[in-house]
Amino acid sequence: MARRIWISLLLLLASGTTLAAGGPLGIDHRLHYDNSGIWKRSYQNVLVYGTVVSVVGGALMLGDEDDLGDTMWRSVDAIAFGSLATRGLKATFRRERPIDTDDPDRFFKSRKDKSFPSGEVTLMSAAVTPFIVKYHEDYPAVYALALLPAYDAMARMKVRGHWQSDVLVGAAVGTGFGLWASRRNSPLILGWLPGGFSVGFVHHFR
Repeated sequence: MARRIWISLLLLLASGTTLAAGGPLGIDHRLHYDNSGIWKRSYQNVLVYGTVVSVVGGALMLGDEDDLGDTMWRSVDAIAFGSLATRGLKATFRRERPIDTDDPDRFFKSRKDKSFPSGEVTLMSAAVTPFIVKYHEDYPAVYALALLPAYDAMARMKVRGHWQSDVLVGAAVGTGFGLWASRRNSPLILGWLPGGFSVGFVHHFR
């Protein structure tokens, strides 16, 4: 099920691999800068923040008493732990962004350099994976959610926020945490909260 995310990302990247300049996967090069139309940075922010608000808000509203609410809480887990993991990786690898250099092999530089991996692609992949895992058999159209991290990956490269390997590793991290959250017996973060959160505001005030 998660392979749809990978296929979408790889197809987007495939056209540019012949121009590869380096990086850990040998595919990294700067794309032509484009901060307009669908690639506009403000649209990327709307997608990311809208996803977080929708998932967290939906989880709080529905609780864990139905399938959708349970899936949303698993998405919350995946987003939270995926984001923590990317923060650690960014601080460790300190890679320069393509907006600052045309050399994709510039790792371990300043603490302000946080290109590897992409936190936003991690977040988007983590957010959609539990839904794909849960609903892919009954509702195959749910695979279309894989287009969200694929779009975000391309958009981040278009504005030179990330290299190709940044977004691929981000997708891998996010998908991995999404699969981990989906296979747990119950959502982890929900278990740390008071019992009322498992009911959800919608059910609580009925």
